[in-house]
Amino acid sequence: MPDTPSILVVEDEVALAEVIRDYLVAAGMRVELRVEGTRAAEIALSGRHDLLVLDLMLPGVDGLTICREIRKTSDLPIIMTTARVEEIDRLLGLELGADDYICKPYSPRELVARVKAVLRRRAAPVAASQPRRLVLDPQAWQATVDGTRLDLTRREFALLSALARYPGRVYSRDQLLELAFPDDADVFDRTIDSHIRNIRRKFGRVTDWEPVRSVYGVGYAFDDG
Repeated sequence: MPDTPSILVVEDEVALAEVIRDYLVAAGMRVELRVEGTRAAEIALSGRHDLLVLDLMLPGVDGLTICREIRKTSDLPIIMTTARVEEIDRLLGLELGADDYICKPYSPRELVARVKAVLRRRAAPVAASQPRRLVLDPQAWQATVDGTRLDLTRREFALLSALARYPGRVYSRDQLLELAFPDDADVFDRTIDSHIRNIRRKFGRVTDWEPVRSVYGVGYAFDDG
């Protein structure tokens, strides 16, 4: 994590934006506020910031458009916020490339914790002694770990791809069904568990790395080391 991370907050509720700023500053970060979406993508792409907190509903240009514009050329970490919990499932289905999502009303402390977590994940060095390089080839439906094939089925490959797209993010079974099997009526939420067991078993054949983490009462996440 940078010594003094710079955070861009794009939030049209001025009072909330100011509270967010105060908490982030108290946590040792620099903050720039924007209360509407116009020029937000341009500012985010300026290279001045280490992370973007982006509201979904904004005057001028909405958060979806801003996120898509940024992802064309940049992997700047993005935490998207929304006032409706059902929007999070829709955002996940759109595969926008945000690093995390949080639903209003949220605790400013929770947002600070998520900002720190995303920055830590981005800054974490890769251990030289354990490269653990996962390569997913969607054309061949093949996955390899450090050059060794996992021999996944197509459904296992689709599920692993959905999990690995955003390491650290926790998905419910319903979210994984929508992301990995949107057109497959034969896959149900509890069959996700069976596929996960098979994926873990096949990882265990070729490495001691166990990347698929169970989150009790919620679902699963992919840990990239």
